[in-house]
Amino acid sequence: MKKVLSLVLAVVLVLSLAACDKVTKPEDVTVGFIFVGPIGDGGWTYAHNEGRLYLEQELGVKTIYKESVLEDQTVEQEMRNMIDQGATIIFATSFGYMDYMEKLSSEFPDVAFYHCSGYKTTDNMSNYFGRIYEARYLSGIVAAMKTETNKIGYVAAFPIPEVIRGINAFTLGAQSVNPDVEVEVVWTSTWYDPAKEKDAAIALLDGGADVIAQHQDTAGPQQAAEERGAYSIGYNTDMSAMAPGSYMTAPIWNWGPYYVEQVQSVIDEAFVSTSYWGGMNDGIVELAPLTANAPEGAQAAVDTAKAAILDGSLVVFAGPIMNQAGEVAVADGASMADGDMLGMMWFVKGVIGSVE
Repeated sequence: MKKVLSLVLAVVLVLSLAACDKVTKPEDVTVGFIFVGPIGDGGWTYAHNEGRLYLEQELGVKTIYKESVLEDQTVEQEMRNMIDQGATIIFATSFGYMDYMEKLSSEFPDVAFYHCSGYKTTDNMSNYFGRIYEARYLSGIVAAMKTETNKIGYVAAFPIPEVIRGINAFTLGAQSVNPDVEVEVVWTSTWYDPAKEKDAAIALLDGGADVIAQHQDTAGPQQAAEERGAYSIGYNTDMSAMAPGSYMTAPIWNWGPYYVEQVQSVIDEAFVSTSYWGGMNDGIVELAPLTANAPEGAQAAVDTAKAAILDGSLVVFAGPIMNQAGEVAVADGASMADGDMLGMMWFVKGVIGSVE
């Protein structure tokens, strides 16, 4: 009997040791990042890369990345290259990567895929984004309190829901303190082109705008404003050093904690495919500190609106909201559902420009 018991205990011990050997160690994990621009852009890609570095620091995992990847078949090959290098987790950080990642997720079921700013999921592919429109609403308050012409220029990349939603939120924030404000939009059809972004801002300034905002990845629009003696709202990161004479604040990203949480869930074998859309309450989005260029009283107005967003008493897309044609788009007492916001393809009243 003692021999049988000893044999059983030995088997249990062997199995336990085998199970321990299978525990994933962070240092054995490789995480891939696909970036749409260069990591030195000072904006969108820079912010994601800061999140990557934070991930390395906090968990000790190995990361690999590829910058300036086109939103076409190229991204599929880059993801395959990362998988060949041992990546078992991949983050792709631009809208145009979505369909290619969806395709690969079925081909590589043991890889955890994460797509930023899209809407598709599979069993092993999540999507993630932040409610940057909350911070954009706050930045609109600052811009509207600064303008003297009541005309704000907005340099924007592509007419997709993410960008349109941000323009609308910015405009609603501006109108909350200055109902006479108009926001004129110029499309650049690029995420990253400093010269083209700057030229678009110059055109808006020539048209009478005295404050420039943007949904672009570089400080080009702000530098145009600085050269013309106008003022600016940045995006993605605190860009105060890039245009110190014009920059007032910016809606910014903090990706690091999300990356740590998700990679840890994969290490713990607790991955669940989800659609994440966190807001200022989560800390993934924020408004950068206001500079001395911001108008008097702006900080107090921002603080009041931010507190209301955080406690739920201010909902950015709550009615009544009128569209460009003067029709009721969101009725009084109603608010937009997430699905409607994620598919937003119309402008609010006060925006000059087309969604096409």
